[in-house]
Amino acid sequence: MDRGECRMSGGGGGGGLISLDDLESVSEEQLSDSTEVEHEETTEEQDRLLNYWTDVARGHQVDVPTDMAEPIQQITSNNDGRHTRERVPYTLITRKEKCGEVLWEKRQYEKANWACITVYEDTYEQSICYGFMKIMKYICQQNSAGSYLGMTIPIVTVVRTDDAHTTLSRAVTVAYYLPPSHQNDPPRPYDPEILIEHWPGTIIYSRPFAGATNELSIIGEISGLAEVLDSSAVCVNDSFIVAGYTNPAAVNRQNEIWFHERL
Repeated sequence: MDRGECRMSGGGGGGGLISLDDLESVSEEQLSDSTEVEHEETTEEQDRLLNYWTDVARGHQVDVPTDMAEPIQQITSNNDGRHTRERVPYTLITRKEKCGEVLWEKRQYEKANWACITVYEDTYEQSICYGFMKIMKYICQQNSAGSYLGMTIPIVTVVRTDDAHTTLSRAVTVAYYLPPSHQNDPPRPYDPEILIEHWPGTIIYSRPFAGATNELSIIGEISGLAEVLDSSAVCVNDSFIVAGYTNPAAVNRQNEIWFHERL
């Protein structure tokens, strides 16, 4: 799809991303009772679901392109309890708390394959919108396995900042962890903009936060984690990860900011 098809009207909103949580929240009453339909009925069902999510998207200030109809239908057809969201595995090394609040965690993540796309839109929100739509189509159908790959969480975005940590770079990478069943032989993306990257094992410092993810909130969370770390100098200081676990439209959206430990 063209980059212009995934538009956001305003740069400050935090609910500008249609997530798999959104799609999987469709109730059974909103879906067709028939599981085997003819081509005409399939097209009608796709149009109905696309119209439904176009209406939902207006609340997120997002335009959903028409070529998302088939991925949206595939996601909803897998909303039957058989498919669970697998978490990216890690080993907890240590945790620092204060008054019952987690200030940060130190974790070990093992090497793994991720499907990634780097986007250069005018705003962070536009970039994650465009990138997520592309990744969603890869998960649903546009891959060499020709099947739904399954959802993993968190979906992460890699962001870069200037030296003063006051501005985000236009380069934003949206990344999806391949489920364990696809780690050894990742399905190839049909979209040439999506790359399968082998990320080495790494130590991550993580801090949870709730609410919107936009340029202002991300800059604030980077500063917040740097302040509570015993020595922020041990971390890479120009590239950070925002990890999203829940629906961006949720009142208490759950996210984390991640720092890489220097080698």
